[in-house]
Parts: sequence; structure tokens; C-alpha cells
Amino acid sequence: MAADMSWMSERLNQLKQQDLDWNPPVLESASTSHCRVEGKDMIMLSANNYLNLTTHPRVVDAAIEATRKYGAGSGSVRAIAGTLDIHIEAEKKAAEFKEVESSLIYSAGYTANVGLIPSLVRGKEDIIISDELNHGSIIDGIRLTKASRAVYPHNDVEALERTLRENKNAERKLIITDGVFSMDGDIAPLDDITEVAEEYGAMIMVDDCHGEGVLGDGKGIVAHFGLQGRVDFEVGSYSKAMGVQGGILAGSDLVRNYALNHSRSWLLSGSQPPGVAAAQKAAVEVLMEEPQHVRKLWENTNYFRTQLQSMGFDTGRSETPIIPVICGESKVAKDLSGMLGESGILVGAIVFPMVSRDKARVRTQMSSGLSREDLDIVLSEFERCGKKLGLI
Repeated sequence: MAADMSWMSERLNQLKQQDLDWNPPVLESASTSHCRVEGKDMIMLSANNYLNLTTHPRVVDAAIEATRKYGAGSGSVRAIAGTLDIHIEAEKKAAEFKEVESSLIYSAGYTANVGLIPSLVRGKEDIIISDELNHGSIIDGIRLTKASRAVYPHNDVEALERTLRENKNAERKLIITDGVFSMDGDIAPLDDITEVAEEYGAMIMVDDCHGEGVLGDGKGIVAHFGLQGRVDFEVGSYSKAMGVQGGILAGSDLVRNYALNHSRSWLLSGSQPPGVAAAQKAAVEVLMEEPQHVRKLWENTNYFRTQLQSMGFDTGRSETPIIPVICGESKVAKDLSGMLGESGILVGAIVFPMVSRDKARVRTQMSSGLSREDLDIVLSEFERCGKKLGLI
């Protein structure tokens, strides 16, 4: 007798009735500042491609050349026969860029978190202390452990310190925070977190997926605060500002070797295709040698946020190229996203349960590939639609 799968249909119908089901747009071109989506030319404001590197000639050429040399895939997991010299080269280049001893490449930022976190703690005698707005991949990684858990209010270092004081006798103490928070675009006070962690002998892990290529001249939040050598585990992603794909763990030689031997998501995942590994290395080289991309990103970010605020839009806590336009009700956010889409601007609505019910927003993400003319077109449409919806 076939299994009863009606519960799936019921759950999907519930999502549809609440207008919470995902219907991803389909791109028919590269994910760049100007793209084609389902037959329509659009200005892209929803991608993580902050530095417009997905189509950078050096990155693309490196991927093509490596694919011709090594083939389309590596043929194995890294631990057995899937480590190619290009993987090692990419890791060495990332470590050089990050100003740390070593790095280890994962299949994705998600797999870095869910594989690394469970390897760092054992049982109830250990504690993980996590920011309440941390990414879902961190939450999933924590759920895979048997450690004690505590959650502190967003970016509240005093609350974090109280939790550390209350758990000062825990054997292993692990603090985890995002570097840049993906919904609000604000920055973790990693300098203060580090001071408190060192006082109580706690390990520090930061997920800097949205900070790499953005903060610290592109090196990320650790460089932004000058904390190289003091943050134990720096996790990142090649699939955002780097414009490629994959996750990265940066730190000491000890951290790399430990993760290589204990992180199941690394040990049990097929290694990066050669073309991807070569593109990863090339993207980091571009960041090191062409700083104008980061400068242009920040020029666009500061201009766009200032103009939105001058119109009367609420951009929340944004400090980075993630710039939300807070709408309040989910329907208003979806209406604003839909109206902008009709005008040729691709930008997503973020609604409950991804954010609280009264904090629905349209989330814009800047790119160095956007021209001032592009931004002015977008701003004009935001003003028109915002007035129509009563947001400004």
C-alpha cells in the first residue's frame, strides 16, 4: 500500500492560502545588474552578487580553463581521491587574502555551518551561545549538537556577558554570530564580542557570508575590526560577493586540520568541480588586485540609502549594501515588490515568518555593477510606488 502523502498537499495549500509559498523567478541570463527574467529585462536588486563578479572575465576564463584541464567533476570526496591541486591553491589564496594561516573550502556556506558546529562541542557540559537573529544554517548546525544552548537578544553584548557569567563553569563555550545580518543589513559588534569572549575563555565563530567582499576592504568583518588571529572560526561563502559557489572556513592551521578530520559535511561531500575551484581562486585574486569594485559598491550603497531616507522610507538598521525598505504589513511589502517588478525592477518581499509580522519589508541589495543612472531609475520608481501605497 502506498504511503499517504496527503499531508504534503495540505501543508502546501496552507502556505498558498497565506501567500507564503515560494515561486522563484526564473532568470534567462547571467545574474548581473541587468538581467532577463521570464522574458522581461530587469534591473537586479535581489542578488548577493555585490561585486558583479559572476561574469568577470578572469573568473569565467579560469573556470573554463580548469574544466578543460581537469574535467567537469573531481570524481570523489576530498578525503579519499577528490583533492586536486587547484583546491589547495584556492585555499592558500583565501588564507592569504584573509590574513590567516589556513582555510578549508566546503561545498557551501550552509554545509560549513552544519558540519563545523557539531564538531566543536560534545554534550550538556558545553554551551553554545547564539544571537537571536543568526542565519538558519547556524540554527540547523546547533540543533545537530547535544550541547546546552542559550540565545541572546540581537547584538546585546551585555546580555551575552551575563550568559557567559552564568555558564562560566561550562567546559566548552562557543559564541556564534552572523557578521552582517541578512535581513537588516546591520553589523555584529564583533570587537566587543571578542573582548567578552576572551575574558571568559570562550571560542568565537562568525558567519561572514554577507561581509566578505563588503567589509574590511573586502576581507570581511574580522579585518574590519582588526581582529585577525583573535576570532577562532571565520565561515564565509563564495556564492555572494565572490560571485562563484562554495563555503569557506578560515583560521589557524589547527582549525583547518581539525575540521578536515571531524566535519562530516566536508568528509562526506563530493569536492568542488575543478572549474569552480579555479573560479574561487580567481575571484579572490580579483578582490586583492582590483579594489575599485568594493569602492564602487560602497558609493552605490551610501547614495541609495541616503536617497531612500530623504524620501521618507524606513531603512531600519542597515549599515551595509543590504538595504531593507520596511513596509510593516506583508501585503504592503508584496504590493511594493509587485509594482516595482512591473516597472522592470527585480526586488523581493520579505514577510512573516522570515521576519516579524509588523516588520515585512522589501529587501534591496546593492551591486558595484549598478550605474548612477540605474539607481536613479530605481529611486524614482520607489518614490512613485511608495506614495501610491502610503509609505511616504
